[in-house]
Amino acid sequence: MLQILVTGAAGYIGSAITCSLVNYGHKVLGLDNLDQGHLAALSPEVEFIKADIADVPVLKQIFTSNDIDAVIHLAALSQVGASTAEPGPYYTNNLLKSLILLETMREFGIKRMIFSSSASVYGSPQSIPIVEEEPVKPMNPYGSTKGTFEEILSWYEGAYGSKAVSLRYFNAAGSTHISGEDHSPETHLIPNIFKVVLGQADSLRVFGDNHATPDGTAIRDYVHIQDIANVHLKLLENFDRVPSPIYNVGLGCGYSINEIVTEARRITSHPIPIQIYGKRPGDPPALIAETSKLRNEIGWEPTYDTIESILESSWRWHRTNPEGYTA
Repeated sequence: MLQILVTGAAGYIGSAITCSLVNYGHKVLGLDNLDQGHLAALSPEVEFIKADIADVPVLKQIFTSNDIDAVIHLAALSQVGASTAEPGPYYTNNLLKSLILLETMREFGIKRMIFSSSASVYGSPQSIPIVEEEPVKPMNPYGSTKGTFEEILSWYEGAYGSKAVSLRYFNAAGSTHISGEDHSPETHLIPNIFKVVLGQADSLRVFGDNHATPDGTAIRDYVHIQDIANVHLKLLENFDRVPSPIYNVGLGCGYSINEIVTEARRITSHPIPIQIYGKRPGDPPALIAETSKLRNEIGWEPTYDTIESILESSWRWHRTNPEGYTA
């Protein structure tokens, strides 16, 4: 049994990861300030601490009272548009506070971290699918904070002998029996599709139908949150022997917005009207992960390997929880 501290534990991805960890018999401490997370999303077996990742007295109490084997660091602000409009909070939360967490870990000799990074670090990539060696050229402050913290982790490894693995998530999607998307505001495509189906919105806003893609709408790589959780479990099995510091986490294939809407119409039997808006600045036409390194070095394979299976799991959760966690 490992003792794992998960920051951002009550968030969309964090709740799926913590549930999987406790199901595998690990002791999990979940840290979250609940600004964005939902306590109802957490497994009751998680030892929950409501606190900020920069609350040093709380961190010291956690590290003093527990023999922490690794930290899974997910806590972050994550809206691309908001980061461009107000970059200050993103650099404060995602960099400054993360550095305080890292320094407190160093003080207590905790040297293992799995870091929740993002495909946003690539910006507009030169080639598709995107390999991990693609230059890091973020096009927004959110991606900048993720790329910069990856660099910080690399320097810490060289200076202090710590070890970190950064996971560059592509588009997290889908739901488990307890973990579903409930953001405020909601900016992700799939939950916004189901808001239309549930009568909570008149139409789906689509940004751009003139991208350089076969049907004109943007193509993205969607990966189920349970499969993301499984990556973390795989990493923890042999963490000290993991050969690479960075992995893409995606399916390795892309779906356009039109393709996803078409499949959602079939699943829900709803027309899902759409409303076209102009392309957002800096929005690349396609982002698809090259995932052979993750599959070959970690031995990971996705369970939800089609957009149909991802959408069906998400629809089950939204149909059961039409008001999200506030119901």
